[in-house]
Amino acid sequence: MQKELTDIELIELVLAGNQSAYADLVKRHQRYAFTLALRFTKSREDAEEVAQDSFVKAYKSLSAFQQQSKFTTWLYSIVYTTAMNFLRKKKLKTDSMDDDAVFTQVNLLASDLKLDSTEQKSRSYYVNLAISQLLPDDATIITLFYQGEQSLEEIAQVVGMETNTVKVKLHRARHRLKEKLEGLLKQEVRELL
Repeated sequence: MQKELTDIELIELVLAGNQSAYADLVKRHQRYAFTLALRFTKSREDAEEVAQDSFVKAYKSLSAFQQQSKFTTWLYSIVYTTAMNFLRKKKLKTDSMDDDAVFTQVNLLASDLKLDSTEQKSRSYYVNLAISQLLPDDATIITLFYQGEQSLEEIAQVVGMETNTVKVKLHRARHRLKEKLEGLLKQEVRELL
């Protein structure tokens, strides 16, 4: 059985001229890069564009990766920056997630995912729905910490904040996520009764 190459080993292959090794890196991290981009853009098409642009930028800058952090931390900081620039260019509102337009987008997203009724009642569905209702910074920090399994220090590098600031923001984001989940689940219980 062949041992799977690490990110660093794949990067070394790419830098040595093996472009197909980059395809392996993309396959390994594309799903999470897309998820992170989706937290900001709220649109599958925009998230795909941001993720693709991020991988192109990472490829072009691969020789600048100094291995002072994990490759994923470096990549996710590129996704974060690319998403922020994309939003600035598009001039999307990232104010409160309580307006009707956002709920319409969430409903459209859920229908785009073609979730059946069993999947809609799953825990991950409600967690993701609640995360989608958070402010982009909160959603990013929650996503990086729980789904990306990044440390506070790594998240600080990705979003360009101090570690203590990230810690405080994570605490507050957890509280807001809990509130969103409680609201969603209360609504679900009311619909069942």
